[in-house]
Amino acid sequence: MKLDVFLRDGEPAWAELARLVGSAGGRPERLGPEGVRRLGTLYRATAADLALARRRFALDPVVPRLEDLVGRARHLVYAADARRESVGSFLGRRYWRRVMERPALLAVAALLLLAPIGVGALWAGSDAAAATGVVPAALGGGAGDRDRQGADLGFSTAESTSFSTQIFVNNIRVALTAFAGGITLGVLTAAALVFNGLVIGVVAGLAVAGGRSSVFVQLVAPHGVLELSCIVVAGAAGLRMGWAVVDPGRRRRRVALAEEARAGAELALGTAPWLVLAGVVEGFVTPAGLGVGPALAVGFGLAAVYWALAWRRGRPSVALTPGPAA
Repeated sequence: MKLDVFLRDGEPAWAELARLVGSAGGRPERLGPEGVRRLGTLYRATAADLALARRRFALDPVVPRLEDLVGRARHLVYAADARRESVGSFLGRRYWRRVMERPALLAVAALLLLAPIGVGALWAGSDAAAATGVVPAALGGGAGDRDRQGADLGFSTAESTSFSTQIFVNNIRVALTAFAGGITLGVLTAAALVFNGLVIGVVAGLAVAGGRSSVFVQLVAPHGVLELSCIVVAGAAGLRMGWAVVDPGRRRRRVALAEEARAGAELALGTAPWLVLAGVVEGFVTPAGLGVGPALAVGFGLAAVYWALAWRRGRPSVALTPGPAA
């Protein structure tokens, strides 16, 4: 094919594609359904012309011209879905859909966290000396603490704020570990949930056995119930990443893992403001010494708001990402 014939035959389509790109202005929906279909057709034809021009007329100016046109059109054809979503839209709707998107894995994460809490509390009540061994030193564990306190956690006025802060930092660490652990097929995620639940249960059991249950509730409940909710969501994010590798459904494992990793990252980002809120409560509400009743009301009230939003805003008619085949 001669260059002049190539230019004559391709010029009308290239000009039309350039007009559509200009009319779209970065938003292909402005073209309407027919315009979008025409955009795709012209893009494919022009991309084929570019490949031919590179092979036959590599030194001619038509090559960089077509490269520029194809590059601008490609953004509209393939990158339209990558346009940034507003923060308000993400936090107001998409995040909650992600939370409720895999209810079975959400239930598994809750079970892995909550069941060990009961086990740890019973263990601490029956054998405080042995149970204290699983508690990190920062939270009052260690042999020295057992020798000094036995089952009594020894909450003092000076140590209350420090203890509450350590619980908050520990829960954030567990949430991040539970999410990142998904890359290990969910094994690290499950381990983090079980171990943290066991630690919380042991600390609660020691507090009850030492006659400090009311102090413990006032220190932990206002921010702790919301934090546990966030840990469950982070755990579900990690489990869905691991399950994508175990059972990708009709998707390739690499594709499934990439999709679930993106969904998990959205869950982590959307959960972060709620962890910040828990931190604010821990810093300004917990030190006030509200009493057991108000502390429980604040804690369960915040958690109720969180899960009410998840329930009302998190039930999409269509899943946000393809899931494994049933």
